[in-house]
Amino acid sequence: MGIVNIKDTSHKLYYVGGVVRDELLGKTSLDIDIVYEGNAIEKCSAFGEVVRTNPDFGTVRVNIDGNETDFASTRTERYDRKGHLPQVENIGCSLNEDVKRRDFTINSLYKSISSGEILDFTGGLEDLKNKKIRILHNQSFIDDPTRIIRALKFAHRFGFELEENTKKLREEYLKNINYDMCYKRIKKELIETLGLNSQELFEEFIYAGIYKLVTPNEVQIPNNNIENLINKFAPKSENIWLIYAGILGDLTRLELTKKEQKILNDFEEIRNFKSDNDYEIYKNFEGKETESIVLYGILVCTEIAEHYLNNLCNIKISVTGEHLAKLGIPPSAKYKEIFDFILREKIKNPELTIENEIEIVKNNFKK
Repeated sequence: MGIVNIKDTSHKLYYVGGVVRDELLGKTSLDIDIVYEGNAIEKCSAFGEVVRTNPDFGTVRVNIDGNETDFASTRTERYDRKGHLPQVENIGCSLNEDVKRRDFTINSLYKSISSGEILDFTGGLEDLKNKKIRILHNQSFIDDPTRIIRALKFAHRFGFELEENTKKLREEYLKNINYDMCYKRIKKELIETLGLNSQELFEEFIYAGIYKLVTPNEVQIPNNNIENLINKFAPKSENIWLIYAGILGDLTRLELTKKEQKILNDFEEIRNFKSDNDYEIYKNFEGKETESIVLYGILVCTEIAEHYLNNLCNIKISVTGEHLAKLGIPPSAKYKEIFDFILREKIKNPELTIENEIEIVKNNFKK
């Protein structure tokens, strides 16, 4: 667990959420959330140089000995629009009021920075022990349906199961989804959850109907092992989530970046392609994003995708227009014909050197 280099004489500073959960599970936590029981902007600004404040949410970022640390005020929230960001009501409330805005019991534990005491208002310690994911109240998924995706993420990260009432409420919500929701938040959870690259997780995502948060269309799980294909060809991609999400087809509710949209557009360009001709495979797949080709392998033809990525994608001819000019061939549309001819030959024999390529030009195009 991270260390805050301050002396908490107030006894009102607490680690909260994932950092406490992960410490109890013996895991390393990347995010450290600290809450002040009261108004953090008023009290925590004195810890160092204030970098930024957000009065609407009662948060402050402070530079303490060169390390920027975020402090949040305890607060209550209400959801005027279900599925959208909540409205902050009472900044500086008690901990047992602050806890009500949190998602699951296992993420609702507080640890005193001054004493190390753990405060549990919701039974989170028992649920950690029993490996259960439990929402705090029956309106939780209605208020924030992104919690359905987050519950799936935690279940598979930690090997936990949804508690029975939580599972029942999930099923009820997915039968009657309110599509007026914040899809920016849905996308964020999809990136984190599907980005875990787990075949087992994705199968539950489909079988449990969680995908319906993104599209009401029916979705079938492909026969291929998606996880294995990604591990083989795109293990470090920041768009692993999009390969899985691309299987859903309809992503119109998500706001995609240019790169994300290109991945989907590239897939649409090749999805109807079928040929066993290496040259045609190369020409159709050249320049397409790797994620698009993996998606093609999942949904259309694994053999063609794997053949291109294993054997064809790195083939490049070395001869340039400058070489052709030196051979006395003036620039013209014929260059394209020559380059294509060399490419066909190099696809047949990838070991061709530039000297071999020049010889091909001399033998076939030099008068």
